[in-house]
Amino acid sequence: MPVNRKAAAAATLALAGILLAAAPADAAPTPTGDGSKAICKRLPKTQERVGKALERLNGDAGVLGSVARLDQRVTNARTAGHTEIQTYLNDRLTYRKSLLTTLQTRQNDLKSVATWCAAQSPAAGK
Repeated sequence: MPVNRKAAAAATLALAGILLAAAPADAAPTPTGDGSKAICKRLPKTQERVGKALERLNGDAGVLGSVARLDQRVTNARTAGHTEIQTYLNDRLTYRKSLLTTLQTRQNDLKSVATWCAAQSPAAGK
């Protein structure tokens, strides 16, 4: 009987150790700052990426990914009588138009961030 108690005690200790070791891994560390240094560092690339996306979305019907091109595809589906395709493409068009608004807002926000980063120490903007 004492052997079984030792085995049970060892198993209990092992299980407790596993549970205690796993607890800190599940808890995410609390942020200590706002990440401004990293944001300022990535700012030029972020501005470039947003600018390219806006240029593409605002392009004419010949530009892949533009609102005008997708609008033309919706019109073509309506003309051909493909109701299901028209509905699908129209939903994509609605999303793409909302994306355009979101990116324009983000571009304006990035201008403010650029001004803020420039006002900080020169090391923060690089």
